[in-house]
Amino acid sequence: MKDIYNELSPAVLIGAAALDADNTPTAVDLQGFTAALVQIAVGIGGITFDATNKVEFKLTHSDDGSTYTAVADADVQLPSGQSVGAGGIVKSLTAAHAAAAVYKVGYIGGKKYLKLLADFSGTHGAPTPIAATAIRGHALRAPV
Repeated sequence: MKDIYNELSPAVLIGAAALDADNTPTAVDLQGFTAALVQIAVGIGGITFDATNKVEFKLTHSDDGSTYTAVADADVQLPSGQSVGAGGIVKSLTAAHAAAAVYKVGYIGGKKYLKLLADFSGTHGAPTPIAATAIRGHALRAPV
């Protein structure tokens, strides 16, 4: 069997919580790694999402940890047919979310830091369980 344990390093982007407003993004340092997989876990929606009452996940990156810019299509891998939206939107919840799900975004950009914002719009009378991690990979030195 191949060893994946010593090749990957997880980090928290959004701590598991029931949210009804924007999170405060936490920076993840990618130094020593050449790629990352962002996993976004969403529980059953606290509301029925629509075009007005929604959550958009915005991924940004930075060279210096203080000036962040939105990722572009060339920086990420998304499911076939999807592209990055304005402001770095890599996932939008705009329809009923009746079951828990996990979404993935591959980061292949060249910046040192990543942040993920769960951007809430509209009215959210009940919270939605959300968590996100960055699994850093392709370590320059292993084990990690």
